[in-house]
Amino acid sequence: MEIIVNTGPKSDRVVVSVPTGTKIEELAGMFKQNVPFRILAAKVDNKVEELSKALNEPCTVELLDMRDPAANLIYQHSLTLIYLKAVNDIFGNVRVDIKNSINKGIYTSVKLPKLITEEQIKSIENRMQEMVSEDMPLVRKSVTREEGFKILTADGQTEKARLLARDTGAEWVRFYYLGSYKDFFYGLMAPSAGYLEHFELRKYKNGVLIRFPHPSAPNIIPEYVDEVKLYEAFSEATKWSKILGTSFVADLNEKTQNGQYKELIQLSEALHEKKTAEIADMITTEKKRIVLIAGPSSSGKTTFAKRLCIQLRVNGKEPLYLSTDDYFVERDMTPLDENGEPDFEGLSAIEVRMFNEHMNALLQGEEVDIPTFDFIKGTKVFGKRASKIKNGQPIVIEGIHALNDAMTPAIERGEKFKIYISPFTQLNIDNHNRIPVTDGRMLRRMVRDYQFRGHSAQGTIRGWSKVRAGEDKNIFPYSNEADVFFNSAHVYELAVLKKYAEPLLAAVKPDEQEYCEAVRLLKFLRFFETIEDDSIIVNNSIMREFIGGSIFV
Repeated sequence: MEIIVNTGPKSDRVVVSVPTGTKIEELAGMFKQNVPFRILAAKVDNKVEELSKALNEPCTVELLDMRDPAANLIYQHSLTLIYLKAVNDIFGNVRVDIKNSINKGIYTSVKLPKLITEEQIKSIENRMQEMVSEDMPLVRKSVTREEGFKILTADGQTEKARLLARDTGAEWVRFYYLGSYKDFFYGLMAPSAGYLEHFELRKYKNGVLIRFPHPSAPNIIPEYVDEVKLYEAFSEATKWSKILGTSFVADLNEKTQNGQYKELIQLSEALHEKKTAEIADMITTEKKRIVLIAGPSSSGKTTFAKRLCIQLRVNGKEPLYLSTDDYFVERDMTPLDENGEPDFEGLSAIEVRMFNEHMNALLQGEEVDIPTFDFIKGTKVFGKRASKIKNGQPIVIEGIHALNDAMTPAIERGEKFKIYISPFTQLNIDNHNRIPVTDGRMLRRMVRDYQFRGHSAQGTIRGWSKVRAGEDKNIFPYSNEADVFFNSAHVYELAVLKKYAEPLLAAVKPDEQEYCEAVRLLKFLRFFETIEDDSIIVNNSIMREFIGGSIFV
């Protein structure tokens, strides 16, 4: 049979003839010289498949290496599996929790009688290296849903069993075996441990970091940076989840089914309001004048900034709210990126000098003609926002580069108060399957862009890699500069977003490039019971920025 092979987005397609039943791994071996990094998976007619899959009819195959988000997830899932196997080999059947992304890795905890030591972590890493050297196969076995439920219950994997009990759409359950060790994962896997050459373990706080390459440099462990405030934010999120009684998706589903979700929404919103008030109190006590807010796409920056202004007014302040977007250079002066396209997210797209002159003038009590950027005409408009602030009044500024000191070089550090905002998801599918923060953000953006900007799910998925690249360059490197982190996640939000996102994702057709990602997200959303009635969500909620009904946007 003939197979059309694509070795990369900009590569020429090649037609090859192979026997029926050829595995993708064999096909990948024929083209390994054409791909700069190790192939981990493939898109077969726009559906991501494992390398172990046999091809039984003519199709188009796109080979994927670590640079592709789907392949990167496969690397993470596979590495997690050999980590769990190594812990099991050394310590027996102890509880391991796969928690959240931090320090260019994944934070985990191992429940031992005493805190895990450097020596014990080294033993785990050595055992993982042994499995990689032996190239131990990761064997996939499917069983019926009923049999899978019995296996999980017998193994004491309560959270997985609870989810499977309600997932009536799953006829078959996928287990992955490494030798005699087995586990239940929702993602795909590499064929064997030999594919996972690059990783390291580190002791971090009371747990273990699993670190691996970033898609931008697939053969290199990234430089270690201790993201202390991010750790504190996730620790706070864990405390919030305990207050809300919702640590796993099954907990949320139960509250959705029995009607307790209404109280859950109210509690979650109250936590946001309390945290916002605490931050306003810090700003007031420290007498900060320039409040800078930044965070990645779909973090809820606009809503948070305006809620913060209200809390500052409660404290007797009269804040002025600004966005750095109003200081864009004229459209025809926008710099170009490496592909010759306008780079709206780079710092050079901002009139930094004008912005600093205006802020300092305001601090000195002068009246300033603040521009408003006309995004249709691509130009700044003056004469509409003459502004002046009283002595001691703060300016609240939201923008991509707000935490980067290169944005505010002429403003004294003592005047600045920096806030990093992002949804640090405190909800896990189960103790071995985490929910990536980026998935929640993409679903937020997808729903918002459809509701208010007329964009399809395809458009959001298509542009997401560029959004992420901009964040890696302009936002994440400066998060440690923040004085405080604000967690904009709501524990209930995926159950609400589901009813908005599902029809958008279902509309993506199999012949479209974005189909495979749409399928992945649809499978992910299947775990959640839908909160159909979201009328209880208050109109100043961050969620209203995405689903509609906000008083701020």
